[in-house]
Amino acid sequence: MAYQSLRLEYLQIPPVSRAYTTACVLTTAAVQLELITPFQLYFNPELIFKHFQNRISPCPRLLNHRSHRIYRYCRMLEEGSFRGRTADFVFMFLFGGFLMTLFGLFVSLVFLGQAFTIMLVYVWSRRNPYVRMNFFGLLNFQAPFLPWVLMGFSLLLGNSIIVDLLGIAVGHIYFFLEDVFPNQPGGIRILKTPSILKAIFDTPDEDPNYNPLPEERPGGFAWGEGQRLGG
Repeated sequence: MAYQSLRLEYLQIPPVSRAYTTACVLTTAAVQLELITPFQLYFNPELIFKHFQNRISPCPRLLNHRSHRIYRYCRMLEEGSFRGRTADFVFMFLFGGFLMTLFGLFVSLVFLGQAFTIMLVYVWSRRNPYVRMNFFGLLNFQAPFLPWVLMGFSLLLGNSIIVDLLGIAVGHIYFFLEDVFPNQPGGIRILKTPSILKAIFDTPDEDPNYNPLPEERPGGFAWGEGQRLGG
């Protein structure tokens, strides 16, 4: 029964969130079991540009021990503001991954998974400005402050905040181009999801029995997860 319940819960996760979270968990497990090493996964532009056939990918990799946060905010975005817009959600992944790869070249970052998670948190927080959050039962704040609280907590742990700032910057760029600029006088929609993505991912009908996870819901999990990768 437990297996069936877990299986049903897993299958209820929307497709993009399910694929991304599964990749994060499997990659982390493979590293922990020493089936692969982080040196096979990190972002090394010199090797990418020098060798076109290698096992290193030029995109944000998935070594992130905070899978719960990935699952939570990724799913709430896909079931909330991106519901029925799977192609747009995939396009956000591609756009964010491209910018992080580009910016990573200039700040010498080789593991970008944490920055990608912060980007998801930032977009969710800006689209849910009135949700109340709680930090260890000590600090109450509204959702838009969440990325900054996580960055502050990372700083208190003695970690570099460059990755957090990168995720916030990319998230803000996406949010501005998608939600702010098109609604300004004379503004236009710059980010347009390619038709091929819509043809692949968007379906005309939605399952009437589908039970989404509400996007606007407060914290409610261990905020100790604010620790960065490697902390």
